[in-house]
Amino acid sequence: MSNKIPLVIKSIEEMSEFVFTHWDKTIGFVPTMGYLHQGHLSLVESSLRDNELTVVSIFVNPTQFGENEDFDKYPRDLDNDLKLMSTLDVDVVFYPEYREIYPDGYKTFVEVYDIGNRYCGKSRPIHFRGVTTIVCKLLNIVKPTLMYMGEKDFQQVYILEKMIDDLNISSSIVRCPIIRESDGLAMSSRNVYLSENERKSALCLYQSMLLTKEMFLAGETDVAKVRAKMEEMILTNNGHIDYIAFINNDNFEEEQVLTSDSRVLLAVKFGTTRLIDNIRLWQ
Repeated sequence: MSNKIPLVIKSIEEMSEFVFTHWDKTIGFVPTMGYLHQGHLSLVESSLRDNELTVVSIFVNPTQFGENEDFDKYPRDLDNDLKLMSTLDVDVVFYPEYREIYPDGYKTFVEVYDIGNRYCGKSRPIHFRGVTTIVCKLLNIVKPTLMYMGEKDFQQVYILEKMIDDLNISSSIVRCPIIRESDGLAMSSRNVYLSENERKSALCLYQSMLLTKEMFLAGETDVAKVRAKMEEMILTNNGHIDYIAFINNDNFEEEQVLTSDSRVLLAVKFGTTRLIDNIRLWQ
């Protein structure tokens, strides 16, 4: 275990200078909003294995939060984040302030149409525009060889891959598996919002997806029948369903018949906390 203290960079100019100085090195990049957990650390570890340098950004991005969402109360703990980074061999933590990223007079946004308006994009209309904008800016600043993202935010990863391809950005995304707690709940910074009872109820998300997988492996391919079973389990556990969607893993098109390429995505609220998760039916 290392105790290397990463270089903390707060300005775009200094970050650009670092990148220019190390032009001959491969750079792995992990964009985060901080309050790091093992899911984030698994992305960092993947970057460390693959690249000569690793940069982690910490920036709670206001443009991806809608009105009455949790921007102001989003959990933050920079001291602990830096402590976690120091146990690894992270080279740089990019920690810009709001005005560094969005200076006075800022007017430019990046938007991926169609896919960005479905599912989470339908429930949170400006969310993905904010995500694509900040990630595009970060990619232009850090210029990584590879960017590491977890599959828990599967729609987000798909949208960002489309953005990178469409805008000819010279970086690639490495998809990394979902990291779960021992009881199956997907790790998320928002899990801290859950009360004890809500935390127990939220286990039905993973359980309902495992049920779907079992039904499919037993021969059931009717989406309506599978969705009905999932809804029953989630509603019984006091979950308020935003959506349950069945999509093709490769092209993100919605499916009515399950195949080995199918993935189920869901978003459910427990109390005021909205959680997302997904699973591929054949892995």
